[in-house]
Amino acid sequence: MGIISAFMRLTRIEHSIMLVIAVAAAELISGALPGLQILILSFITPIFISMGSFAINDYFDVEADKRNKMMNRPIVSGEITKKSALTISMCCFAIGVIASIFINTDAFLITVIPAAFAILYSYRLKDLALIGNAYIGVSMGIPFLYGNFVVSPVLSNAILAIFFIAFLSGLAREIHGMIRDYKGDSIARSTKNLVHYIGAQASANIAFILYAEAILISIFVFFFIKPFEFSLVYALFIGIADIMLAYTAITCMLHVNSRMIYIRARNISLAAMSLVLFGYLLVPLVHIAL
Repeated sequence: MGIISAFMRLTRIEHSIMLVIAVAAAELISGALPGLQILILSFITPIFISMGSFAINDYFDVEADKRNKMMNRPIVSGEITKKSALTISMCCFAIGVIASIFINTDAFLITVIPAAFAILYSYRLKDLALIGNAYIGVSMGIPFLYGNFVVSPVLSNAILAIFFIAFLSGLAREIHGMIRDYKGDSIARSTKNLVHYIGAQASANIAFILYAEAILISIFVFFFIKPFEFSLVYALFIGIADIMLAYTAITCMLHVNSRMIYIRARNISLAAMSLVLFGYLLVPLVHIAL
């Protein structure tokens, strides 16, 4: 069980499960689920690209993780070697990209380009002001674009709106993570990110604005975008999630020097995004049933 647990923590397998839900939701919103073979391939791709991305991130971040006392990371704890983590990462990327080849050209491009950027992000982009953060924001919305283009060559308005919600909230969440880990990152990686240039408080203020924009778009979707228009299911799930994200944004802005607050905020925002995903999945299912 030890090595299995270490592998799951290295690859953050829970995020892969969330991505499968995001892709399935996007496919349903954009038309319908594809045939079984394409459906399975469309799930394999995000699962393994996500696993590879987290593994390569831990590979490059080992010194920063040590300084930030993140002993739950398996490379830091010695449960997995750096070489093994690199091998796991490259194998996961290969599986994910190969699976996308058998879907369609759009799916392949939406897979291979973000995969390349995932490596660049972990290697260097994360240390650059806003560039690395923007990549993370985009990567949060990519699964929805990917799911859309698996089943349709046309980008739906609903998916476009969801992409921007995911982008803004993902960017805000990444800025919070950057504030949380800045001390260790600045020593181990000579990081010159947003916190380096404008400070933790101003960065937290920007994250608050980004979360607020994401919440406003989610409200707009409720009133104007099908199939979410006046959906009580959507209102329930997204309403709770918006309250959680607003709480996170305000708390982090008011307690910018508390690392524990930011650790808790990470968990709350992850739970909120999970609720959002289930809302996105259930709304088209209810719409189809009716």
